[in-house]
Amino acid sequence: MTTATVNPLVHGIFDPATWTVTYVVYEKPGSSCAIIDSVLDYDPKSGRTSHKSADKVIEFVKTNNLKVDWILETHAHADHLTAAPYLKQHLGGKTAIGDHISGVQKVFKGIFNMEDSFKLDGSQFDHLFKDGETIQVGGLSGHTMYVPGHTPACVAYQFGDAVFVGDTMFMPDVGTARCDFPGGDAKTLYASTRKILSLPPATRLFMCHDYPPNGRPVNFETTVAEQKAQNIHVHDGISEAQFVEMRTQRDATLEMPVLILPAVQINIRAGELPPKEDNGIAYAKIPLNAL
Repeated sequence: MTTATVNPLVHGIFDPATWTVTYVVYEKPGSSCAIIDSVLDYDPKSGRTSHKSADKVIEFVKTNNLKVDWILETHAHADHLTAAPYLKQHLGGKTAIGDHISGVQKVFKGIFNMEDSFKLDGSQFDHLFKDGETIQVGGLSGHTMYVPGHTPACVAYQFGDAVFVGDTMFMPDVGTARCDFPGGDAKTLYASTRKILSLPPATRLFMCHDYPPNGRPVNFETTVAEQKAQNIHVHDGISEAQFVEMRTQRDATLEMPVLILPAVQINIRAGELPPKEDNGIAYAKIPLNAL
């Protein structure tokens, strides 16, 4: 596989409420762009949604006269809701995710007892990317990388020297993502991290989240070389067995993300809310004692 020699400009927008970074990837002002891992603001106390984070994306796109080709998801997030439909309404573009999303939909349709009409083929998205499939964004040519483990449907996106790794790994002083969600697997995640870390040392890696320890400033860009040397969970020399033992023990101590129940059931719908009921209101379900 070849990638374009053009390296992208990358603008990250950090959402402090969910520790999530949304990226706008583009060649130059006035060019086409892709938006990766957007955030819909959600208040778990009131159930209200808003668009503060997404409006920052819209402002940046319009200020730089960009044309949105793609609105991409690295996976069906458990820690925030996607703003993809809102961004598509205001900016255009096609929504997309990796083609293994259908397996995640199957699991969670059962957990949430979703309506019979909910399809398990990923058709809620405009496009499903296969592993290695080319993504064209104006003059930028990229491709997907299948990197499961955190979830069975995780993908990374590479454009030139930039890779958007989703939740496969975090900044070196934070480590890697949990593997205890349905379909997650620590051994699989280890293989995915090695796949990413086999890229050239200067490759830029962009995290989907940052959870800065010890009061350091938020940062969400690193390199393959830095991760191989310093990542506290998967630096060079850590064996698969060591990683699996660490990850399994650590995951057993973690609480569920605050927004997992509303987020997953919305995100597997490509961000659309559930069908409104006869009173005109859409409801997110809270399954009791199911996770």
